[in-house]
Amino acid sequence: MTTTDPDPAPSAVPARGPTALLLGTTLLLTALNLRAAVTSVGAVLPEIQAGVGMSDSVAGVLTTLPVLAFGIVGLLAARLGRRMGTDRALVAALLLITVGLVVRALAPTAGWILVTSLVALCGMAIGNVLVPVTVKAWFPDAVGRYTGLYSLGIMVGTAVPLAVTVPLSNLSGGWRFGLGIWAVPAALALVPWFLVSRRSEGLARSAPTGVPFAGSPGVRRSVKAWALMVFFGIQSMEAYVAMGWLPSIFQDAGISPTRAGLLTALTMVVGVPVALLVPSLAARRPDQRGWVVALVAASVLGYLGLWLAAGRAPLLWSVLLGIGLGAFPLALLLIGLRARSPQTTSELSSLVQGWGYLLAAMGPLAIGVLHEVTGGWDVPLVALLLLLLPKLIAGLIAGAPGVVDGDPSDTAVEGNGPER
Repeated sequence: MTTTDPDPAPSAVPARGPTALLLGTTLLLTALNLRAAVTSVGAVLPEIQAGVGMSDSVAGVLTTLPVLAFGIVGLLAARLGRRMGTDRALVAALLLITVGLVVRALAPTAGWILVTSLVALCGMAIGNVLVPVTVKAWFPDAVGRYTGLYSLGIMVGTAVPLAVTVPLSNLSGGWRFGLGIWAVPAALALVPWFLVSRRSEGLARSAPTGVPFAGSPGVRRSVKAWALMVFFGIQSMEAYVAMGWLPSIFQDAGISPTRAGLLTALTMVVGVPVALLVPSLAARRPDQRGWVVALVAASVLGYLGLWLAAGRAPLLWSVLLGIGLGAFPLALLLIGLRARSPQTTSELSSLVQGWGYLLAAMGPLAIGVLHEVTGGWDVPLVALLLLLLPKLIAGLIAGAPGVVDGDPSDTAVEGNGPER
């Protein structure tokens, strides 16, 4: 019996020129679609509930579904990439997003809203895991630059639906158009993938099939890989807590609901330039521990400000928290830097994002319970401060030079040196 090895990984593409422009555009347009299905729902959730008779409990399931889907499907995404090839899997992900969003806009019942949302979320979960693989395969000598690019896409794809879904719904006379319109950029993102497929053989399949669940044994046995998972999980938890509870924290400090919403939006907006700059700058050296310390320090100051004087300088606390959320693009960068090959990057991304999002899912619920039990925000904010200690320790381990699939002392890895 003969066996067929996976296709060889493609060589790096030029850092400049038409090919790099096409591949960078493909990454950016793909990333723009990895959050829109989530934030567009939050913007018009009351209208959805009224329109299909959705109860508060079902609405709670709908708002919890994204992080659970990102975790569970994320654990399986590397296997899908191995079986289909990463490029085909990403095309399938965009198709799932497109179909899920179109059908969701037409859904007649709450149950169909959940099912179609899950379809779109599965596509986004696959994209979360496999987009870093494309960066490692296409741009091994510019991982930071292109991680910043697709991190920017994710941030923009998070913020824009929050800002314009309601106005679009009002202009069109209902929430269905406001939700369904986000299928358009997902469908458009398929166009550059078609062009890419005509110019190259696509990305390689990762490791051989048959590896169980989330990653090869080498990745699963790496302390650095699990430390990166903890770092990613806690920063994701902070982001979901900020989106869910930061407006309430500001309002309970005497700030008007409108201003509280704007302050929360500012926290997310600050993350846009941070997402663009941090990966590019951090990738210039093999050691990212200084960035871990700086970003955690910003979060410490932000939470201390909320705890001790939330109403006195809320603008400052919002900016500091937004800078601290730069841990997200840094974690994505580390996924690319801490693996030698696209194949291992796929396994590492699946492990880190799969388990990381499942860890993050506990955060908003736990903070809400602590607030309800204690009747204030002191204990929840102290809990968030305490979580920064394991985040710091895990980040220092993950940020130290070395890879998960080789000698930890070996720092001469593609993408770990200064970018050209």
